This record gives sequence, structure tokens and C-alpha cells, in this order.
Amino acid sequence: MKILVAVKRVLDYNVKIRVKPDHSDVDLTNVKMAMNPFCEIAVEEAVRLKEKGVASEVIVATVGPKAAQEQLRTALALGADRAVHVETDERVESLGAAKALAKIVEEEQPGLVILGKQAIDTDNNQTGQMLAALTGLPQGTFASEVVVENDTAKVTREVDGGLQTVSLTLPAIVTTDLRLNEPRYAKLPDIMKAKKKPMDVKTPADLGIEVASKVTLVKVEPPAERQGGVKVGSVDELVDKLKNEAKVL
Repeated sequence: MKILVAVKRVLDYNVKIRVKPDHSDVDLTNVKMAMNPFCEIAVEEAVRLKEKGVASEVIVATVGPKAAQEQLRTALALGADRAVHVETDERVESLGAAKALAKIVEEEQPGLVILGKQAIDTDNNQTGQMLAALTGLPQGTFASEVVVENDTAKVTREVDGGLQTVSLTLPAIVTTDLRLNEPRYAKLPDIMKAKKKPMDVKTPADLGIEVASKVTLVKVEPPAERQGGVKVGSVDELVDKLKNEAKVL
């Protein structure tokens, strides 16, 4: 069985985000980029399934600029076998990414598709669900455990009321939550081997699709700076400030 894993290039989560002076977008000049943390979890889960003998091949795919090949090479160093890069300089929204991935699913016919539940830059939590709709495949989102047996995947989902387990007939789509696993670190020998692993580069035109965003980014602003707190001398003073200054009582 093949497993297809989608990954995304995002700002490293340790980087303090800067907004461009004209507020047109986030400033990416000389900023460290990395694989989306939820995508790292997806890659780890696919590699573990291969190590268990459930899968014979792990394919990673991304939609983005040429620089995104760095994240694909990282995934290959973590244990994926080959990569597919849909190269575009357009700003890709969730639907555009889902359309590209749907074409890759059609070509590769994987038994399981694993994605991070969301990307930490846009936080949309949409691509996995849109991909399921476009391909007509069953989906299990927010997975904290995945067990594959024969032609079935049992996915334990994190929901508001606790945990829910769904049984999916393969092929299926799964999106990962934080508690699914702890991603490994790539070892230097694996990083060197990853440079020789195959990477298929395509364009949206090769797939017969358009990925250009239909949404216009009007303005980006940083969050308002938090005001410093104050110490109060008594409960009465606290209540007075909450009532008369904060006006929350």
C-alpha cells in the first residue's frame, strides 16, 4: 500500500512574525522557513506505518515555490521514499492545494492520504476536508490514533466531548492532531541520502488545474500589544477596577 503525505512550507514557529511596512503581507525577508508542525506529525505517522509493514511506500507532496523543495527533502530524510512537487509562485489557498493533491491522488492511487489538520500560518483547517470532497474518499479528522488493519483504518478523533473512533474503508484521508505521535529528528546520514531520492516536479498546468487564489489579501496588521498589568491592594480594589475600569462586571 502507498501512503501519500501532504506537507507545507511555513514560517518556523520560533520566528517572531513581522508585518511589511505597507501592511500588504507578512515580511519573509531572511526569515527561517520550516515544515508545518502538523505535517511533521503526518510524515512521522506514515513512516511508522511503513516500518510496521503496513505500507510499502511513502510519498510526500507539496504545492508551493521552488524553495519548498527544502521541506520535501526534510520529509525524505525522515523516511519518505520519493516526493512530488507542484511548483508555483502563486499564493495558494486551501482549495488550490486540495485540487492539486486530488490530481496526485488520482495518479498515484494511494491506500491512505495523511495531512496535518491545519497549517500554522493560515490556520484554515480546510485542505483535508476539501480533498475528501474532491476525491469522494472517507475522512477521519483530528486523529490522535490510527490503526490500519487489512482494508480498514480505525481513527480515534479528538472532539469537543472527548474521543470518537471512526472506521474508514481504505482508501481514506486522515488529518493529524498533536497527540498522534512525537516526530523524530533527521539523522545526518539520512539527510545525505535524501538528496539522492527521486523528486518529481510538476506545474499546475501539467495537472490541468489552476491554483491561483480567488481571495484578495487587503491588509495585514500585527495584533495589538498587550498592556502591562497592575497589582491591587485588596479584593475591594480589584472589584472596583473590574467594574469601573475594565467594565467586565
